[in-house]
Amino acid sequence: MHTNRLIHEKSPYLLQHAHNPVDWYAWGPEAFEAARKENKPIFLSIGYSTCHWCHVMERESFENEQIAAILNKYFVAIKVDREERPDVDRIYMAYVQASTGGGGWPMSVWLTPDLKPFLGGTYFPPENRYGRAGFPAVLERVAEAWRTDRQKIVESSAEVLAHLEQAAEVAPAGGLDPNALQAGFLQFRRSFDSTSGGFGGAPKFPRPVTLNFLLRYSLRTHNEEARDMVLATLRAMAKGGMHDQLGGGFHRYSVDERWFVPHFEKMLYDQAQLAISYIEAYQITHDAFFAGVARRIFDYVLRDMTDKDGGFYSAEDADSVIDPAKPEVKGEGAYYVWTHTEIKHVVGEPASSWFSFRYGIGPHGNVESDPHDEFTGKNILFEAHTVEETARRFSLPLAGVERGLAEAMEKLLAARSKRVRPHLDDKVLTAWNGLMISALGKGGAILSEPRYSAAATRAAEFILNRMYEAKTGSLLRRYRQQDAAIPGFLDDYALFTQALLDLYEMQFDIRYLETAVKLAAKQSELFEDRQHGGFFSTAGGDSSLLMRMKDDYDGAEPSGNSIAALNLLRLAQMTDRHDLRESAERTLAAFASRISSMPSGVPQMLVAYEFSLSKPKQVILVGAPSTANAQEMLRVLHERFMPDRIVLFVDESSRKALAGYLPVIETMSAVHDKTTAYVCENYTCKLPTADAGKFAELLQ
Repeated sequence: MHTNRLIHEKSPYLLQHAHNPVDWYAWGPEAFEAARKENKPIFLSIGYSTCHWCHVMERESFENEQIAAILNKYFVAIKVDREERPDVDRIYMAYVQASTGGGGWPMSVWLTPDLKPFLGGTYFPPENRYGRAGFPAVLERVAEAWRTDRQKIVESSAEVLAHLEQAAEVAPAGGLDPNALQAGFLQFRRSFDSTSGGFGGAPKFPRPVTLNFLLRYSLRTHNEEARDMVLATLRAMAKGGMHDQLGGGFHRYSVDERWFVPHFEKMLYDQAQLAISYIEAYQITHDAFFAGVARRIFDYVLRDMTDKDGGFYSAEDADSVIDPAKPEVKGEGAYYVWTHTEIKHVVGEPASSWFSFRYGIGPHGNVESDPHDEFTGKNILFEAHTVEETARRFSLPLAGVERGLAEAMEKLLAARSKRVRPHLDDKVLTAWNGLMISALGKGGAILSEPRYSAAATRAAEFILNRMYEAKTGSLLRRYRQQDAAIPGFLDDYALFTQALLDLYEMQFDIRYLETAVKLAAKQSELFEDRQHGGFFSTAGGDSSLLMRMKDDYDGAEPSGNSIAALNLLRLAQMTDRHDLRESAERTLAAFASRISSMPSGVPQMLVAYEFSLSKPKQVILVGAPSTANAQEMLRVLHERFMPDRIVLFVDESSRKALAGYLPVIETMSAVHDKTTAYVCENYTCKLPTADAGKFAELLQ
């Protein structure tokens, strides 16, 4: 068996390639030095451990001795885990998208020894097919061009870099226009699928940042259509096969327009953001359906995606073993799909008939469109009928059918747990953990579930103890097997700061607020462009990066700039610090042209812009958080969807620190020794109240 340098890495993705015959290097000085010394071009392959087509290209090409020999002879081959190094991924993805009009993973890019790209693509088959040139032929062609036309390649790569730098420039151009918010709503309205929910056609992605914006836009403008688009989307997604009906949580995306056939990968960032969307829908509607979906997401993450020390893992693969006797043969979604016979065998009659009706199980499978024959005879669970319809169909009392279906679920989940699980990417990423901490913190408070609150606190302490250097205020990006490494990026600082703010507003541990203030200062020091506004994704000083970029696209994950702007606006309200507000305003101004020209590309930035235009309420509670009276006041607060507000809780241990931010707090006291609420706007407060009913009125 071959073993290459990747055996010394911690990334699950790089370790998957440690036994390829390709002489892989990790991204770093050793690889760059080899390319310069041997004057060879670099073949850069970027992917992640749960990426289906990355596995395919590895199987077909990187495990192939002949193809590996060509790679080793003519190139210095470098492997990068995009989740560990989003900075490297971002630069070369910008090149691939600009030069080919598309992008994705695996990403394949050829570079000069000084790291400038001159050719790029994504997946290459091992021979000519799918209308694509075969990988060996491309390698031979590039090697020949490097031999015969090197100077031209070097010159063109310098031009390419100049174009990329120009395209990546972000600076204020034109003012911010509040009409951009309506324009964003109208763009989403045009692409809304009124039949199946969601936006655009197949493949359909959840993209929770869109839902964040629409709910806030609806609240401010009283536009019910914006709200209803979100609620319809959340209901449709929860009923589809994209939602793991047995185990909870959501798969990455739907290959069809009706959320039925998913790409079965599960990502931590999707679970976190969707949980918040379902919780916010619950606050708006008080419909237990939305709370139930959120609970099942949380239960899945706590059961299957949580490290023994409290951090959250990154992802589960789409592919899994079909037959334990043949562990090398894997299929898309094999862990999650069922034959009709399996369900009858595990559940038994009559409940298997009820279950099959409720979840759309067909005797010969239920996937009609199956171009790769992956689901022949198999069923993907989806909510074909309600429990009430099921009871009516079998002319049975509702309670008995409900009980039978719940027992069937338990039996099937137990049977599924005996299957070979999909590959787990067990690295802990600060940014994604930040998202999950926010979700669980909110879930614990809003759903009154202490388990979720405890998990949020434990994960926050995990990051603070293992991935945060208190002396310098610096964060690290990745933790795995007792090893914390890679200086944090803007996303890590922004999303973990947001997590600390959310956790403070739910649990009121003053340390979290104080640490958030420190992280905002460190973020500014490392990433802020004080001249033109906004934040670079990476700190300066890394000579291996061709350029520093300011990311603004709110896609599957929110951009660091969008979250940083909102954090700064919230912190400005909590501390009355004008420098934080000015930093946020510079950031919004830097992206003004993007906000105006393509608002649907930056929905989370629109959320920050909405907040900047609002008059946030400052809700200041004075008392002891653990008393029954305090809990009643907090219940009144948590049952409302109020994104444009900040909350501070003043008790004896935090009074001095909070009064250091807002001197008015020194004068605030509890009325008749009961937790008392001061509801303020621009630090001008209404009369305080210790009455929960009166507090509810003040929050209207």
